Amino acid sequence: MRLDKFLKVTRIIKRRTIAKELADNGNVQINNEEKKSSYSVKAGDILDIKYFNKNIKIRVKEVPAENLRKEDIENYIEVLSS
Repeated sequence: MRLDKFLKVTRIIKRRTIAKELADNGNVQINNEEKKSSYSVKAGDILDIKYFNKNIKIRVKEVPAENLRKEDIENYIEVLSS
């Protein structure tokens, strides 16, 4: 799944266009490397997102196949720091 879609589906970022802009402007690092919005997210990746004045660090447990219900999000990501 593309990085921008993953951020939207897991509700880390509310809109996919915002997620795409963040990634393409270098505000998203995966495993300590800047990645673009087209990067394919894999289980075990560590995402470090700079969003406004916050740094959010997330570990990907599993990549969802489709949109998620709010209750299921914790099965796919683990928030390391916010």
